[in-house]
Amino acid sequence: MPRREPTTSEAAAPAANFETQLASLERIVRELERGDLPLERSLELFEQGVKLSRECQERLNEAERRIEVLLRSPDGTPLVAPFGGDESEGEEGEVGGDDESVF
Repeated sequence: MPRREPTTSEAAAPAANFETQLASLERIVRELERGDLPLERSLELFEQGVKLSRECQERLNEAERRIEVLLRSPDGTPLVAPFGGDESEGEEGEVGGDDESVF
């Protein structure tokens, strides 16, 4: 079976990390929002943006699955708690009461 040569974008972009992909997606959005690109270039960027968006979403989904596995109780049931929830809420739902610390 003949070996397929990678395209320019595939060769130039090895498996990037999430932050790099997100930064690329943000750059593409800014370029598209300017609105001064030719149609073909806009379509190319849109296709790249959709691909990056899907890859980022899959990475987030995978991270969520990994966290769920790590947070299972000894009997295998997931331990679910609100993110960032702490027990320092006041009686009226004020977080931290009079303490001005963010930690």
